[in-house]
Amino acid sequence: MLTILGFAMIATFLVLIMTKKMSPIAALVLIPALFCVFVGQGAQLGDYVIEGVGKLAPTAAMLMFAIVYFGVMIDVGLFDPIVRAILRFCKADPMRVVVGTAVLAAIVSLDGDGSTTFMITVSAMYPLYKRLGMSLVVMTGVAATANGVMNTLPWGGPTARAATALKVDAADIFVPMIPALGVGLLFVFVLAYVLGLRERRRVGYLSLDEILEPEAETVLVTAGGGSGSSGGSGSGGPGDAPSGAAPALPEGADEGFQGLDPNRPTLRPRLYWFNAGLTVALLTAMILELLPIPVLFLLGAALALTVNYPDMADQKARIAAHADNVLNVAGMVFAAAVFTGVLTGTGMVEHMADWLVGAIPDGMGPHMALVTGVLSLPLTYFMSNDGFYFGVLPVLAEAGAAHGVSPLEIARASIAGQALHMSSPLVPAVYVLVGMAKVEFGDHTRFTVKWAALTSLVVLAAGILFGVI
Repeated sequence: MLTILGFAMIATFLVLIMTKKMSPIAALVLIPALFCVFVGQGAQLGDYVIEGVGKLAPTAAMLMFAIVYFGVMIDVGLFDPIVRAILRFCKADPMRVVVGTAVLAAIVSLDGDGSTTFMITVSAMYPLYKRLGMSLVVMTGVAATANGVMNTLPWGGPTARAATALKVDAADIFVPMIPALGVGLLFVFVLAYVLGLRERRRVGYLSLDEILEPEAETVLVTAGGGSGSSGGSGSGGPGDAPSGAAPALPEGADEGFQGLDPNRPTLRPRLYWFNAGLTVALLTAMILELLPIPVLFLLGAALALTVNYPDMADQKARIAAHADNVLNVAGMVFAAAVFTGVLTGTGMVEHMADWLVGAIPDGMGPHMALVTGVLSLPLTYFMSNDGFYFGVLPVLAEAGAAHGVSPLEIARASIAGQALHMSSPLVPAVYVLVGMAKVEFGDHTRFTVKWAALTSLVVLAAGILFGVI
């Protein structure tokens, strides 16, 4: 009964947010509360929620102060050189913009933190997508999938969890998987190229000679090959324009190119190397686990604000500027705590996992690594990484061991589903992504799931082909 109700609760939640019948926050709170009553445990709802909030509170704190910290770093201009390089590569070509999104997300993902990746990627690419009238779900989908592949780094979380759960070395899991993960990342770049070509056909091709110069002349080249020009703010968009006339702005585009203003008053060029050093030190301390991540970001945000903006009014202004993102993300995380608290507290997640494992035919025993890889897609999407790696993976490994399958193969296969996992409604970082990109979570889910699942299957197939799974 709990198994059926668990799947029904997840399905109800997904249907309601994908059809936009409810907001994600409302669905994350009300649906599990209703199902908690259905299973006859309504009296324990408060305990389940408090337990869920307690587990996710450090994550919420980390996200809150990480948003403030990296928001300040964007304000002071730390990432401007990277943004300029990516934007100059893109040259306002939709295909290059989407590929640039994948490349930027993959590079920034090296720090192992999804929230950081999404904040930097969206801050850099959002103005360009808006300026060209491109689909924002393409940006969120590509960024999330690229980050999902890179999330398998040993300091990213899943690999370390698999190593701990099966008592094996993380390096023995990750290093042999590098070629397979490389194939997965290459697939993301190819996917970005294909989606970019589709966007180019849809919105046309806008060439900006000096994309970072607001006064630069712009030349519109439509998908059909027609062209027109305009000066001043550089408006342009899809469709043919009469000779000598300024082409119309794409639907949803802003007036003028609203990128990272090179003259914005929040810049602190004299403190560039201080901010770069502080960020490197922060990420190093995070990787070395010198202090809990929430504490590191709390200290980092306080130091960044104090040094860059000594005046109290400036500090308040910077905090207020990022308050909207902080509130949205923190709200989503605490709402997700209700969902995970009920799913775990009622025993639904345990019964669902046991049912899935029990449904595996005996004849699949020698192929438990493949089974693990396939199951990692739905299980890490509908469960937290902790629930999957510490609750389900040891059972799968034990079943595999009875048929001579190495725990290392099981562990490697288990990280194949991470490309899909990063778009799970149970991953707090995804709310940073959709919130900053102003994309409905349901739209992101509907667009991304199929591509992310395909990417995970490519990683799994490559691991089998290379003989490491």
